[in-house]
Amino acid sequence: MHTASSSPAAVQHDGLDRLLISFDSAIRTVFAEHTAARPCPQPETEGSALSDEQKRLSAALMRVNHVGEVCAQALYASQAWGTKDPVLKAQFDAAAREETDHLAWTEQRLKELGGRTSLLNPLWYAGAFGIGLLAARAGDGVSLGFVVETERQVEAHLNSHLDRLPEGDTASRAIVRQMRDDEVEHADAALAAGGQALPGPVRGLMKLAAKVMTFTAHRI
Repeated sequence: MHTASSSPAAVQHDGLDRLLISFDSAIRTVFAEHTAARPCPQPETEGSALSDEQKRLSAALMRVNHVGEVCAQALYASQAWGTKDPVLKAQFDAAAREETDHLAWTEQRLKELGGRTSLLNPLWYAGAFGIGLLAARAGDGVSLGFVVETERQVEAHLNSHLDRLPEGDTASRAIVRQMRDDEVEHADAALAAGGQALPGPVRGLMKLAAKVMTFTAHRI
């Protein structure tokens, strides 16, 4: 005897629900204005006035960081979709909520700097969603390993931005530091949950893709 949840109609309905939820998440991530659950990180010391050139540099770096958060939303959404483990799905969803804070913080700072978000955000989201879904289909261990490697690379990327941001831009620096600390926690949690080390060529391809995204988002 088949239960309603195992019937083809129920499975199809569940798949349609997931598709609609994913589409709604994509639209909100790319086009909506975001609200953070946590207060925006504040600098310990007041910054100095920034020149126009310094504002442009800070805005370009924060635009890159915003793109990274758009991609993170796509990755976590696709990986939550791809896993059958409800505990792991909840972990991905929780990480995505923290990434929403990052989206809101970087958007706010971009406005303050007179900058804008990337014009290619729909493309970044679609690409990251596809990659995350492929990782999820490879199994939970690989999917978690992908999170670990991604977040480790993001940590290094944010550290490089702390080196490049103007010293006087203490507001942007405070945001980037908190983002980095959150990414470290996400990587540690994924590793503790059973993340597997990815092969060297895969890690290399991920670094190359990140460089392409960073170079493009810095300008567009």
